[in-house]
Amino acid sequence: MNLKAVILAGGSGTRFWPLSRMNRPKQFLPIAGDKTMLEETVERLLPLIPHKNIVTISNGEQAKLIRRLVPKLPAANILAEPQAKNTAASLILATAHIYFRDSGTIVAVICADHLIRKREIFLRKLGAAAEAAFRNDVIVTFGIPPVYPATGYGYICYSKKEATRIGGQLFYSVLRFKEKPSFPRAKKYLAAGDHFWNSGMFIWRADVFAAKLRKYAPVFYAYWERILKALKEKNQAEVDSVFHEIPSLSIDYALMEKAEGVLMNEGSFGWSDIGAWSSLAEVWPSDDAGNAIWGNGTVIDSRNCLVYNPRKLTALVGLKDVIVVDTEDALLVCHKGHDQKVKDVLESLRKKGQKKFL
Repeated sequence: MNLKAVILAGGSGTRFWPLSRMNRPKQFLPIAGDKTMLEETVERLLPLIPHKNIVTISNGEQAKLIRRLVPKLPAANILAEPQAKNTAASLILATAHIYFRDSGTIVAVICADHLIRKREIFLRKLGAAAEAAFRNDVIVTFGIPPVYPATGYGYICYSKKEATRIGGQLFYSVLRFKEKPSFPRAKKYLAAGDHFWNSGMFIWRADVFAAKLRKYAPVFYAYWERILKALKEKNQAEVDSVFHEIPSLSIDYALMEKAEGVLMNEGSFGWSDIGAWSSLAEVWPSDDAGNAIWGNGTVIDSRNCLVYNPRKLTALVGLKDVIVVDTEDALLVCHKGHDQKVKDVLESLRKKGQKKFL
């Protein structure tokens, strides 16, 4: 079995402004530890997937940064998108590169900006998922057991009636993928017990991915065929041209919501998508009152606050559920319950022409 990883390393990380910027989004920042999230993602895959079998896909400027951060990756494995697109286009291009060399290769789609605390469990499950994808004409994914009725995640509805054991792990048939729900519906999903959060990780054999596109997403399969043809002809200009035409949709909308023959394994390996500043409260060390501080800080009569200010002392007095992020040229202060709206700050800055802060 030839197993390769495709790390989705694009994206702008807008919810982590002002630390995250256009030229250095969160996957290239040491948010969850001493190393950047991308570096941690690569190291997490070793030794199951060596550097020579790890492929990244991002925009051109990010590709240059990846070369500096992870010099052990072969240059040919660092793919650059000709245009910023969603994950469907990215994965069609990356999987086509792998398919062109060996159509039977198992592809593990990994996100560069996710945190996984239990590495050994993750590697065991990833190995079993690769075996399941190798032995069957299926796409495999990990479902994250939900701990609250989240409205910011997609959900996977699966069948609890039957399970297949492969590589020491249980795999369940996926009934359907569901996009981000309203709060009442999320509560129903949680109570039902047969809905897991969508981790955004997928494992497929390259030829099975092509077959699923052909059957369930024929519009995207047409682009797949054209990109493969251009790769065979070594016509990079045509590859770029076709990529520009691919609709900007997530792989969930483009394929997974329609596809049959999908298996799910329980992703009980300490996963977090680190989607906004408040999510770091579960990652950074905190005091008895739930305050998490990156840098030098003192706290008086404050609870459940999060502070990023490594450069100088921060003092909190009488605050609750507040986020403070201080960088060289910008300061963010917001309520924890509104941190998803940080991306709206960038839109406001664009309208005001203050591009130097983006």
